[in-house]
Amino acid sequence: MNAVADADPEYEDFAVWGYGDVLVQAWQRQHAIVRLARNIELGIRFDLDGLEVGLAWWYGPSVQIERYRAAVADPGSGPRLVAIIRSLERDGFVITGDQLKRPLRGHPADHPRAKLLRHRSVIASRPLGCEEWIHTRAVADHVVAAFSQLRPLARWLVKNVSGPRL
Repeated sequence: MNAVADADPEYEDFAVWGYGDVLVQAWQRQHAIVRLARNIELGIRFDLDGLEVGLAWWYGPSVQIERYRAAVADPGSGPRLVAIIRSLERDGFVITGDQLKRPLRGHPADHPRAKLLRHRSVIASRPLGCEEWIHTRAVADHVVAAFSQLRPLARWLVKNVSGPRL
């Protein structure tokens, strides 16, 4: 993470920790995050399956969820988010998150971004695998490259969802 933080000043606020459960020892899973704004984090997960990177906006308070939905419905920022997500999906990222089961009240069920309006969190993740480079300094380059692909979504979320810095 120090090498990743050295690559970009935006990555300086990071934390590293291990986690586990009864079946998996904590040393078998490590997790690190870079905080970009309140509830918006770039993440790295390393376990026996290899390395995974992602971006998450999650556990947002209701004011952030309202900002997110307003930005998705907006005729300018909404289509921009769709373009960002399509690009990430083409690059192999999977977009998930907590979603309402029904269409959002106040918006037509056939809204062009109805699926995105149902989100209460947005997570983009992609496994990087467990290749030989994972045991070398090149791992930082792979993480920085993946973070660069996530940068447009990160900037969109920080601009449209996070609100003023505390």
